[in-house]
Amino acid sequence: MENKGSDEVEKLKTKFMSVWHNVKYSWVLKSKTSFSRNSPVFLLGRCYHFKAEDVNCPSEDCHDGADEDFVMGNVEAFRKDFASRVWLTYREDFAPLPGSTLTSDCGWGCMLRAGQMMLAQALVLHFLGRDWTWPEALSLQPLDAETRTTTAAKRLVASLEASLQGTPRTSESEPCLAPQAQASASAEEADAHLKEMYHRNLVSWFGDISLAPLGLHRLVRLGLRMGKQAGDWYGPAVVAHILKKAVKEAMDPSLAGLTAYVSQDCTVYSVDVMDCHKAPRAGESSEETPERPPVAQNSQPSSAPTLPEDRAVIILIPVRLGGERTNPEYFEFTKSILSLEYCIGIIGGKPKQACYFVGFQDDNLIYMDPHYCQSFVNISTSDFPLQSYHCPSPKKMPFSKMDPSCTIGFYSKSVQDYEKIKEELSKLLQPSPKEKYPAFTFVQGRSADYDLSAGLNAEKREWPFIQDARRCVTTAGDFVLL
Repeated sequence: MENKGSDEVEKLKTKFMSVWHNVKYSWVLKSKTSFSRNSPVFLLGRCYHFKAEDVNCPSEDCHDGADEDFVMGNVEAFRKDFASRVWLTYREDFAPLPGSTLTSDCGWGCMLRAGQMMLAQALVLHFLGRDWTWPEALSLQPLDAETRTTTAAKRLVASLEASLQGTPRTSESEPCLAPQAQASASAEEADAHLKEMYHRNLVSWFGDISLAPLGLHRLVRLGLRMGKQAGDWYGPAVVAHILKKAVKEAMDPSLAGLTAYVSQDCTVYSVDVMDCHKAPRAGESSEETPERPPVAQNSQPSSAPTLPEDRAVIILIPVRLGGERTNPEYFEFTKSILSLEYCIGIIGGKPKQACYFVGFQDDNLIYMDPHYCQSFVNISTSDFPLQSYHCPSPKKMPFSKMDPSCTIGFYSKSVQDYEKIKEELSKLLQPSPKEKYPAFTFVQGRSADYDLSAGLNAEKREWPFIQDARRCVTTAGDFVLL
């Protein structure tokens, strides 16, 4: 009887916390992020310059309120690029997570969501390329001070689904084109349609259902093997290993050409990475048989890809950039990393508030925030709404507030790409007179070739920035031009 009473108390406690988190994370304060017109903005390897000329501004989103200058340059390109990144946030009302009764990740799942966003960027590079942007990115509505309750969120999703279902697929008002122009237009339409199918399928892999190969349910299930429960806080290093497992065990044929590698003790072993680039031979299977992932109806490309001879590798490097606080000597290094196109971002944040760093301007990081509760979206339906998976509002945070524990990600398409990445990063990692230790290092050979307990390697492995495994800290829009 006591056990039954305890179970009831736990269920009530879980429900209470769920309601509290839904209220806490279901509304957004209206705060516009300020961007300088005089400094370049970097976003995942792309550089944007904002300039102003004396022309009336057609939208209040384009000025700071002090004047009517029209913002010229790459403002729209930056907004479209940012809004095209896949945004994964807290969700509610999904099926209970493995080993728990939780139907929401509000208040604890931010690092897992940040990891999903970084992984999604790797998949965008892999399937669509860095030049890809979502055609509807600039049509996203800005987040404002409106209270977004659970009911309001459900109404929003329902209205989006209704509008998508009622949108005609053909246009009768298109002008007549010459045969050559029609062929060109048809080719462009076919390419755009194929990219949209990849985009939609990519988002579906992160759906909040048990069969999604990269969804929250899958990540929580993998976390159970590492002693993590649904509702626990996850550190950036733990999430890196969970993501590696999720990619390895994914059964979708489209993911066969991709794998993940996690560095050991801030050391990237080159032969291990190159071995990851080599696709498994016929008949080789993973350690476990994972569940088959979902595919949104009518969203799978017509021809499934064959198993490639070489695979792309997502390189994840957990690091610690200081003691209790991030060492200022690593600020310039972090900027250099985020200036590289093959960088897929950094997961980290402020203490106990995880976020996904994607760029910077001056001494401020630009990030995507998972701390926003949205309703469950059924990704297995045809034409499920994509709007809630893209964010119109970048946020900024001073480098000084960045938690030192983080995981840096890179995308390597081939062995040749890896050699270039290693060469370029090795130059960035050269220690400065003030910076005694690099954030991480490259070593030839395999990790198995090194005795991790040997005294010969002890000095290399006792750097002060190496993460203490006992300290798993979970470190967690409009914008204005000044």
